This record gives sequence, C-alpha cells and structure tokens, in this order.
Amino acid sequence: MNKEDAARLAAFERMYADLLAERGKVLADMDRLRAAGKQKGATYQQLLAQKLTLQNLIGRFEIYGIKPEA
Repeated sequence: MNKEDAARLAAFERMYADLLAERGKVLADMDRLRAAGKQKGATYQQLLAQKLTLQNLIGRFEIYGIKPEA
C-alpha cells in the first residue's frame, strides 16, 4: 500500500470513528430526553432521525469492511 492509499484509509477510519462518537452522543441525548418523558417532542424526533441517518452511514462503512477493531 502506498502513502496515498494509507492516508485515504486513515481518513475513512477517522470518519467512521467520528460517526460512532456522534451516534453515541445522540443516543445519550435521546436517553436523557426519554428519562424526562419527552419522547414526543420535536428535539427527540430530530435526534431519532439523526440516529437513523448515522446508523445507515455506519452500516455502509461496515459493508465495505471498515469496522471497529475488536
């Protein structure tokens, strides 16, 4: 693998890690709102949509072999 390929792979792996971190934050925010009984609020619904979008992107990365190391 040449330097350019390694740099591109590293960029994809950083992006994947950022998506995982963002999903974690969204899930924590959703849990906080759920605990407050605000599941029907606009903010919760927006977070739900964001969570689904993030999960879709993460899934696409995993289809192509970019996954967290065990």
